[in-house]
Amino acid sequence: MKATDIVATAIGNSFRSRLRTTLTVIAIFIGAFTLTITNGLGAGINDYIDNQVSSLGAPDVMTVTKPVEATEATTGPQPYDASGPSEVSSGGRPGATVLALSDDDIAAIGEVAGIESVDPVVALSPDYIEYGQNGKFQLAVSALSAGVQVQLAAGETFTDGTGDPQIILPTSYIETLGYASNSDALGTTVTIGITDAARNQTTVEATVVGVQDESLFGSTPTLNPALTTQLFDAANVGLPTGTESSYGAATARFDPQATEADTAAIKAGLVEAGYSGTTVSDQLGSIKSVIDGIILVLNAFAVIALIAAGFGIINTLLMSVQERTREIGLMKAMGMSGGRIFALFSTEAVFIGFLGSAIGAGVAMLVGGVISRVLAGGLLKDLAGLQLLTFTPAAIATVLLLVMGIAFVAAVLPASRAARQSPIDSLRYE
Repeated sequence: MKATDIVATAIGNSFRSRLRTTLTVIAIFIGAFTLTITNGLGAGINDYIDNQVSSLGAPDVMTVTKPVEATEATTGPQPYDASGPSEVSSGGRPGATVLALSDDDIAAIGEVAGIESVDPVVALSPDYIEYGQNGKFQLAVSALSAGVQVQLAAGETFTDGTGDPQIILPTSYIETLGYASNSDALGTTVTIGITDAARNQTTVEATVVGVQDESLFGSTPTLNPALTTQLFDAANVGLPTGTESSYGAATARFDPQATEADTAAIKAGLVEAGYSGTTVSDQLGSIKSVIDGIILVLNAFAVIALIAAGFGIINTLLMSVQERTREIGLMKAMGMSGGRIFALFSTEAVFIGFLGSAIGAGVAMLVGGVISRVLAGGLLKDLAGLQLLTFTPAAIATVLLLVMGIAFVAAVLPASRAARQSPIDSLRYE
């Protein structure tokens, strides 16, 4: 019997007991469906995160902070040192603090090997933003770090080197401020109010050059360096003469062509100097790790379902072997080897596994596509570019091969039993 004959015979034998085969296929379908959905969910979310990182366009930017040194004195608040630098919020996870950076720290960071330029990240708390006569609205802002770009829905990013105050508004601000559309906001002037150290309120005007999609990085307006500087200077009016500037963090630029080893060397140099450096990819790495962990747990449940389906395959084939004992004896009497009989029954199991996994993966892709479209137009509409479930040929092929592998392993026991049967005893079987 040729290999093609074995495959054709195995497929035909699979449908001898349609009910039994159907129930086994349904069990495999459930596991394959779940595994495909969870893999698609992980791929979709991770692709969105990767796209957000690439849209920032800042592979050569590192956020530098000065972490608080742990002491053995206490696990709670650290002892107060009047001569030391103050602690400020890190802007990261809740409760995390870092030492404030001074102008001397900024200079020291710039001297670390591999760092090309350093800019302090200033904390700004404007009072309001206003356009025309539509009223004043609360404003929270984020300064655009060197080299970072935003994902624009309209307009363009900031002009390099310009001294004109410019701002990029998120899409959620457009209707609120009174604009008819995203394009309607471009080129207009908004007024930003901010209170200085003497508790006097002043205003700064800025030109809207773009409108940005909301993303993982928030939905706050983004300022160019010129506007950031004007607001920072306005906020510091009234400070006592000689007051030292302090910053929560700094952004450091390095060679865009730097390898991972080069980046690691820069981080090591910052650590030696008493600082800590993280890239955007580093900051999102923990998010991806959590997502991958959740997907791994969900995949584990899917694999458990597939293992349960594997026992169904064992049961199906054992019953098939018992029912076809005389047929097996006849095949052996006609000269068919035990290896061929093993191949026949194992191929039957692999086909059942393929059938269940192919149907499960196909239905998962259809259902996933519908779910993605519904959520993209509803609950997740504010996250532009998010495809919640992403199915790739490689992932689908992996699911199929995994299920077929489990089916083959499940077939080893019944196929081996069939291959070892004596032709004389099999022909006498009643």
